[in-house]
This record gives sequence, structure tokens and C-alpha cells, in this order.
Amino acid sequence: MTDLDRLLTFAERSWVPGGGFGYLGADGAVLPDRPQETWIVARMTHVFALAQLVGRPGADELARSGVAALREGPLHDGVSGGWRAAEDDDTKSAYVHAFAVLAGATTTVAGVPGGRALLDEALAVWDAHFWDDAEGLAVEEWSADWSRLSDYRGANANMHGVEATLAAADALSLAGGAEEDAVRLRRHALRSTERIVHGWARERDWRLPEHFDAAWTPLPEHNRDRPADPFRPYGVTVGHQFEWARLCLHLRAALGDAAPGWLLDDAVGLFDAAAGRGWAADGTPGFPYTLDWDDRPVVTARMHWVLCEAVAAAAVLGAVTGEDRYADLAAAWRAHGEERFADPSTGSWHHELTPSGEVATGTWAGQPDAYHLAQMLLLESAPVRGSVALALR
Repeated sequence: MTDLDRLLTFAERSWVPGGGFGYLGADGAVLPDRPQETWIVARMTHVFALAQLVGRPGADELARSGVAALREGPLHDGVSGGWRAAEDDDTKSAYVHAFAVLAGATTTVAGVPGGRALLDEALAVWDAHFWDDAEGLAVEEWSADWSRLSDYRGANANMHGVEATLAAADALSLAGGAEEDAVRLRRHALRSTERIVHGWARERDWRLPEHFDAAWTPLPEHNRDRPADPFRPYGVTVGHQFEWARLCLHLRAALGDAAPGWLLDDAVGLFDAAAGRGWAADGTPGFPYTLDWDDRPVVTARMHWVLCEAVAAAAVLGAVTGEDRYADLAAAWRAHGEERFADPSTGSWHHELTPSGEVATGTWAGQPDAYHLAQMLLLESAPVRGSVALALR
């Protein structure tokens, strides 16, 4: 059984009666008292659609369950439109809706019934409520009825917006008859990447700001008192720098001959900064979750997703440049992950460890989903395209 097979066997346990997917605990079982969350359901729907594309038996049924849950389940707001963050949280966030777009895109490419309808609805909500064309970026969070917009703006949601719109563009191109929309979405992805990576990150010597006010003024001290926040931590988030580096290369592939040269240059700059400043920053092998603005570790816990994104970015850079150093780093970091993070009892990876390797829960409890690890495993040998789904197809 391959690592991907073991992971997907683990992921299948997330299915819940009635449809959708739950948050998986440390033992690989759904936490029964935790309400369903849209980001989990959408990410797992995306994973099972990817599994369908590589021929995993039974993945089509799970992907259909995810589509049905997102289109008809309690997370979907049939009155005001869009998706609640969770069954017990009716806010409407860009992060959640980016994953709804991604789930719709990947299920469309995989031919899952209802996938195209999900994609069309999710894109309509994204365009109507989140995309700010004047800024070339997405706003962050609305009240349930779309009447109140938060003053906070974030790079994390925009990063996943770039991933999602590139995937949507690929799905629309494959479906035919929507090439104009596909071109528009790739242009949106380029504008966001240019603003955040080629602008703010490059200006700060590849220290990527994550938090902003309503005028898009960086807030470098945001959440200093809550540095281990799972979605909005203080300081420089090492894993996001790897993720943005990889997305620069997916965007470059999607744009083809029209891609600006800086996309590759910036991918290398972000990657090298994250690798050089992050690895063993506290004297112990591994990547800390966050650094301060002087490159000193803040949250030293090791997150599985940070290492997954490092491996994936190295693999994609290796494929694009042909340089052995990236392949060597990908192999070394993958080996580190197998040694430290792999959990043979579940088939997944522990989501958080202490620097010395003990399981920790300071930011993440359990092993919630399979998104980062599944994409890492698939990207190690896939061609570089605008989306993972198109690469597999």
C-alpha cells in the first residue's frame, strides 16, 4: 500500500451519515461533538475528487457526498446565499468560500455530478461579495446576511483565493464555452499575487505580511498576543511563504507565454527565504510555525502542513527549473516528515509536534483533514499546471 493509499484510507473515515465530512481526531475518528465546518467539508471534497482522478475505488461516491453536502446541507445558506463557516458559526468568510470554489472546480474536472453547479454558485458568490476589483484582492469576512463587512483583510484567504481561481479557470477551460471567464480568473490570480508577493513580500526582503486593515495597510503587530492562532498567527508564517512560492509557479504554468518573468524569480526568492530562515531556526531540525520580523522563532511548534508545503514547493521548483538542489531538499524534508510526523496508527501525519518530536496541541488538536498531505504526495510526481486537478487529468 502506498503512502497515498494509506492517507486516503484514513481520509475516508471522515464521512458522516447524512453527507459531508467531519473533523478527525488523534485516533483518526470523527470528533462527534464538533460541528461540521465548511472548510473541512470543502477540502475533503476536493481531496476525494483528486482521488477519483487517480482512480481510487469509491472516491467518486465520497466526492458526490461532499458536493451534495455543500449544495444542500446545513452549511449552505439557502436564504442569503453562500456558506456558513460552520453549523454553529454563520459568518461568511473568504477562506471558506475559496475552498468552496476549489471543491467545485476539482469536482468539475473529475466529472462529479453536481460539481459544475457547485462551481458556478461558489464563483458567483466569490465575485459578488469577496472579490474587490479596485484592489485586485479579496475582502475577508461578512455577516450572515452580507450587511456588515469586517475591517480586517488577510493574505491567507487571498492565497487560497489564488489557488481556487486558478483551479476554477482550468475547470472552465476544460468544460468549454467559458474561456473568457477562465482568462478573467487567471488575471485576478495574477493581480493578487503581484500585489502580495511581488509587492509587499519583495519590498520586505521576502518577509510576507499576512494582516491588513480595510485600506490594505499592513498590520505587523496583529495577534502578537495570540501568536499561535491557527489561521491568523502573528509574524511571518513560514509555510505560507512556501505555499505562495508554489502558487507563483502554478500561475506561471497557467499563463503560459503571457506569464511575467518575475513569477519564477519571486518563487525562488520566497522559497529561499523560507528555507534559509526557517529550517532549524531554533537550533532543532524542522520548520517553526512562525518567525518575527527579525527572523527569530515565535511559535516553535512544528506543523505538518508547513513541512508538506515545503516539500511540495521544492518538488514543483525542481520540476520547473531542473535544479537538483530542489529535488534534494524535497527528498530530505520528505524523509524528515516520515520520521517525525507519520502516524502508522492512522495512515496520516500528526498535525502538530513539539520541536523535539512529541505530539502537541497548542494550535491543532487531532488530524483534522488530508488536504496538505494529499497534495504534497500528488505533486511530487505530477506535471506543473494551473491546478492539481488539471495535472492529474
